[in-house]
Amino acid sequence: MRALAVANARYWPTVAPETRRELARWAGPAQAIGDPALRELAVAKLRDESFNAEVATTLATLAPRGSRATAVRAIVALELLFDYLDGRTELPSDDALGESERLFAPFVGALAPREPADVVGGSGGAAGPGDRVKPDGSYVRALADRTREQMLTLPSADAVLDVAHASLRRCAEAQTRIHAAASQGDLQLQEWASEHAAGSRLGWREYAAGGASSVLAAHALIAAAADPATTSADARRIDAAYLAIGAVITILDSVVDQRADAARGESGFIRLFATSDELEAWLRSLIGEALARCRAAPHGEHHAMTLAGVAAYYTSHPGAGHAGARPVTAMVRRELSPGIWPTLAVMMGWRAAKRARSVARRGRGI
Repeated sequence: MRALAVANARYWPTVAPETRRELARWAGPAQAIGDPALRELAVAKLRDESFNAEVATTLATLAPRGSRATAVRAIVALELLFDYLDGRTELPSDDALGESERLFAPFVGALAPREPADVVGGSGGAAGPGDRVKPDGSYVRALADRTREQMLTLPSADAVLDVAHASLRRCAEAQTRIHAAASQGDLQLQEWASEHAAGSRLGWREYAAGGASSVLAAHALIAAAADPATTSADARRIDAAYLAIGAVITILDSVVDQRADAARGESGFIRLFATSDELEAWLRSLIGEALARCRAAPHGEHHAMTLAGVAAYYTSHPGAGHAGARPVTAMVRRELSPGIWPTLAVMMGWRAAKRARSVARRGRGI
């Protein structure tokens, strides 16, 4: 409760206005993309998924006030870049793995360790010089550069960059492998995750699921870099916590989307579980692991609040109400009680207001 109160007291007066300004900043560059299909994708992501950036910047409430706006700017740019590239990797390709790896290179490079170019004001490892000639190259490069430039001014950037870079690489590779599964099967995903999960205390499915949402780990590390007291050991503990939180995100996203996925002839991440009982037991264990990792990390109460917020978002989703999702929804709420209830009440109120606005717009013929 205290973490939620502190986060709200900081978010609305300092973080939310900066987040809105940053989101508005990127409307022009998105509209300037030359390719019509890619321009529409970028504009649609800004229009329809800006909530992702608004949620991500709640982590910036952990930053000292003097560095908070800088952390917000880095987080917004990185989230917009991730959302856009996620949409790009869903487009058809004859080389799904290779194309996705090329697309995500600027994303991974945005938080690469410092290079000599950074000392003289260059953009370091964010992207290669040929990227600007691509139809969306200037937009992608600008987002990567914005992330990097803001991050490198934070007082503990060097303490977290190695870990943050690894989290973005993990995210890119997991996203690449998961998207490629439609054409190349799940074995390549299992082999990759099994190899990289060694030492993480997670199985291959947990690692793959956590990797896919590891942009959130990077956001948490950006916020940590704003604190002069953050150490490399702190960064590793934060990353470990968000690897587990990210796994919860990926599986809950798949649970609430299962009917929509089925309607499109697709199968989400939950296809990797033989039965609903196996899925439920796996998720219960994962939530316990995530909470333990939150307690071991700096500002653990805030990270546990983030986990509760994620669970509140998904368990209040319309897709959480269908028969296949209801047992999972009930279990998640039990495992995270009582901490989930304040956030869940806020989330349910937000969804009710959103439905009311939608009905009102339809009534006006909008």
